[in-house]
Amino acid sequence: MKNYGLEALLSRAFEEDIPYGDLTTDALVSHKQSGKGSVTAKEEGIFAGGFVFQEVFRMLNEDIRVTLLAEEGEMVQRGQEVIAIEGSLNSILKGERIALNLLQRLSGIASTTAKYVEKVKRTKSKITDTRKTTPGLRAIEKKAVQLGGGINHRLSLSDHVLIKDNHIIAAGGVKQAIRGCRKGLSHTVKVQVEVKNSVELSQAIEENADMILLDNMTNQQMKDAVEFVAGRAILEASGNVTLDRIEEIANTGVDIISIGALTHSVKAMDFSLNLKQEKSLKNIEVE
Repeated sequence: MKNYGLEALLSRAFEEDIPYGDLTTDALVSHKQSGKGSVTAKEEGIFAGGFVFQEVFRMLNEDIRVTLLAEEGEMVQRGQEVIAIEGSLNSILKGERIALNLLQRLSGIASTTAKYVEKVKRTKSKITDTRKTTPGLRAIEKKAVQLGGGINHRLSLSDHVLIKDNHIIAAGGVKQAIRGCRKGLSHTVKVQVEVKNSVELSQAIEENADMILLDNMTNQQMKDAVEFVAGRAILEASGNVTLDRIEEIANTGVDIISIGALTHSVKAMDFSLNLKQEKSLKNIEVE
């Protein structure tokens, strides 16, 4: 599986959460003590991030065995066991919060994405994310979007040209901005431009933009844009996208609908880690 920069990410997480050890666990639990348990879903949703959970414990203690009982991208039910874990109880207790935090966030993103994807399944529109991600977590958050059935927009500013409103202001207009980018870049680089009205849309088409972002347009404006462009560019709808409105937007005929809320304000999915150990610390539940 792709690394996703997990080693650097988790090293920072360990430094943040266990900078000088775990005072409570180190006082109570011997490094020789072993334990086992499982992670249980406390609500229905899409399981995503098991690979991150595994990596947390691989980095902490390679002798810990983490077994995924659910597939990445699988719809799981409340009460379903999704991960089994066994090994050093000391290491499990030190890593559980980091592992659960990431699992819960990624599963929340995947679950939210799946709800949007379900709403547009009878249309040609695809659901995509944005760069409105948690700093340092972008790669794995975008993977979670994929696991929820969505597609990824650009990963970084280096992927393709996206001319936004402030770029247009700086360049002096839509045409000037597109021409300036075309002049300075290889012909293989795709150019996308954001437009907010029919005048800017016409200018984007005149300059042969590959992709056009329709910013905060009404449903009727988007329908008109689809008819006017007639397949000459990929059309992306963005701004004020909600679950209540997503189907109406898709029915306008746009190709892509981007949703910042998939990553910037998503609700985490709830899981608990229940450890069982024979001699002490029985049935500890971490939520």
